[in-house]
Amino acid sequence: MNRRGVGMTSSATRDLVWFSEVQWDFLSTRKQRLLQRFSPRWRILFVEPYALGRSAHWLPVTRGNVTVVTVPFLKTVPYRIGRLLDVALLRNAVASAGELILRFWLRRLGFASRERIVGLSNVYWGRVAARMPCALRFYDANDDHLAFPGSPSWLPGYQSRYLERCGLLFSVSPELTARLPLPSTVRCIELGNGVEYDHFATPLPDAPPELAAFAAEGGPLLGYAGAMDWVDTELLRETAAACPHCRIALLGPAYDRTWRERNRALLELPNVHWFGKVDYPELPAWVQRFDLALMPLLCDPLKRASHPNKLYEYAAAGVPVLAIDYCSALGAARGVIHIAGSAGEFVAMVPEALRDTRRAERQAFASEHSWDALALRMEEELLRASEREAG
Repeated sequence: MNRRGVGMTSSATRDLVWFSEVQWDFLSTRKQRLLQRFSPRWRILFVEPYALGRSAHWLPVTRGNVTVVTVPFLKTVPYRIGRLLDVALLRNAVASAGELILRFWLRRLGFASRERIVGLSNVYWGRVAARMPCALRFYDANDDHLAFPGSPSWLPGYQSRYLERCGLLFSVSPELTARLPLPSTVRCIELGNGVEYDHFATPLPDAPPELAAFAAEGGPLLGYAGAMDWVDTELLRETAAACPHCRIALLGPAYDRTWRERNRALLELPNVHWFGKVDYPELPAWVQRFDLALMPLLCDPLKRASHPNKLYEYAAAGVPVLAIDYCSALGAARGVIHIAGSAGEFVAMVPEALRDTRRAERQAFASEHSWDALALRMEEELLRASEREAG
């Protein structure tokens, strides 16, 4: 791939500090897919949160050209204790401790230069990131971060403070961009989600044993791959009840530790099985076995503004896709997937979707949305913006 672009003739190394709301190794997301494709001229520090019960990188580790380090901060305080953070004095004390750890690693790892670029997708770091001397600040709006359950009342101020100091915004959807309190000086780039096409399109001959055993019970295999927290579980229950001859496989983690207990009625159905998190390298072997890939996502404000990369992963695998109409990004795929306008229509469309033979068309659609192209555009936009700021 030709990586030349604006500013690419210079041999100068560029430093990027990214404040992330998800851990690098826990779940493969848009951030990892983009950053790991940046050219070697970039030195990237990925500041991830701490999460109870998950592995942390208290000492930095490298992931290609990315250095990953865990810094506990406001977002990582447990919810019940976190209510104490509504008291500004306590919140500032906790934030100061996290900032001291951050400053240590910035200096230790060589990311303290005023020429660095600062990127933010973890709004809790907003006030700190807004104060950091840098050549450019940008915000990656991959979700409506203020719409998550339990978001504190003081968090919008952290987001606004950061956006006031931004020069560039990357957003996954126009709906999400419209929700942000953006100054007129911020340049907005709609940069959706994508796919590692070859990763999902290359046929894998062997099915995972656990999935093969479940599928062997008989009937078409319906599957969902993604975070469980965003699934419309009532819609899944209706689908499972209306299609008792089908197997429904659920792949992915649940961020909410009470999710299993709250959805016991779904998981106890004889034709439904939750396999938990599947590591990204193994995911194509599972998805390629679906007779029908499902997108039964909640139709709420949070998901309305999203841009699902699972759409492109399913399409790259070639399998038929059935989605509830929960976000505008699905519109571009109407020619190759099935989109239901209601729960009743979703259930009724299962037989038709199972008969879909447009494999080549789906894969051609997916190939147009590669992470390589998106990463190159982000890289070039960052270089252009930083050069404008310097000029």
